[in-house]
Amino acid sequence: MKLGGIAISALLGCASSAFAQSGVTLYGVADINLEYANHVGAVPTAANQFNRGSSNDVFRMNSGGISGSRWGIRGTEDLGGGMKALFVLENGFNLDSGTLQQSGRLFGRQAFVGVQKDGIGQLSLGRQYVSMFDALANFSPAAYATQYAPTVLLNGPNYRADNTIKYTGQFGPVTALAHWSFGAGVALPQTVGVAVPIGGNGEVPGQFRRDSAYGAALTYLQGAIGLTAGYDQWNPTIGTGSGTMKKAAVGASYSFGSVAKIMGGYRWGQNKDATDVVTQRDDFFWIGANYQVTPAIALTLEYDYDNVKSLFGDKHVANPWQIAFIANYAFSKRTDLYLSTAYAKNAGLMMESLATTFANSLALGNSYVLANGQSNMIGVALGIRHKF
Repeated sequence: MKLGGIAISALLGCASSAFAQSGVTLYGVADINLEYANHVGAVPTAANQFNRGSSNDVFRMNSGGISGSRWGIRGTEDLGGGMKALFVLENGFNLDSGTLQQSGRLFGRQAFVGVQKDGIGQLSLGRQYVSMFDALANFSPAAYATQYAPTVLLNGPNYRADNTIKYTGQFGPVTALAHWSFGAGVALPQTVGVAVPIGGNGEVPGQFRRDSAYGAALTYLQGAIGLTAGYDQWNPTIGTGSGTMKKAAVGASYSFGSVAKIMGGYRWGQNKDATDVVTQRDDFFWIGANYQVTPAIALTLEYDYDNVKSLFGDKHVANPWQIAFIANYAFSKRTDLYLSTAYAKNAGLMMESLATTFANSLALGNSYVLANGQSNMIGVALGIRHKF
């Protein structure tokens, strides 16, 4: 839905001034599905004595399958001279219950305001996606699908950050991104292997580093070829100090016209605690493809593998991997039906484990934690999505 208008200068009768064009757009996605998953346990927290519990099959309704349910408002105003002001306010919600996502934030997906200048770029301030997350979006076969895509393992739980200043520049086929967060606003509870909660809002006087985050990325998209490289670092509160979570990634893609696209990449990761001891070191790989069978039918296949070098002192962790498949049928440009399925080994779906600090299950409110004694999990979901 479009809501257009003329700037208030017209109402003031400034006939000698050029009228500044402004516009506001209301948009959103409603995505819901029915899911079956096996070997499901509980998130191990202090409330259950850090016990993942026994294995269960689950049949449930979920909000968000291939897209997170959301509604948002975005707008721009032409300030003249190639400059414009802009804003985005985007809410994430659970369609099955009507509740808020992103820890109850009203606009938890995005909330920022900024300015853009032709030939220079965009500067924005607020709650935003980090640079590496944006850069890898065009190289994720499942397009960061809410259900089953290992987005947290790839990007880290801080892929959205509060208190962020961000630069985005478009220079022909090259996109440059950089960001700094004064306090990422990501808080994870104590889980097995983690003696204290991780993260917080930061912005504490005298503790400039606490919960800060920063990163940068470059993307090249020209014709059939796509290339990207990015770096991300988060310095979360751990006890009375702060640790580091570092990630660097590269990706590539090749398109066969508008019919098919193959893509893949590699992500290096290293986490340290407040005493500078390595708590996690891994190498993550992914590869996949999109295929447009007909104008109405699209298929997606993605394979992910994580080579875990060390996890909280354990250097003999079984390496998790996952294969996921999505079949999508479009009734129209706005409404589609989808089948999504995945099989994970040595982790839960979305490659959920201690390596992700169980962040997916905590955020979604639906457990994808492997139960005690289990080593694999399968999930199948049938859903409908409507975009407005």
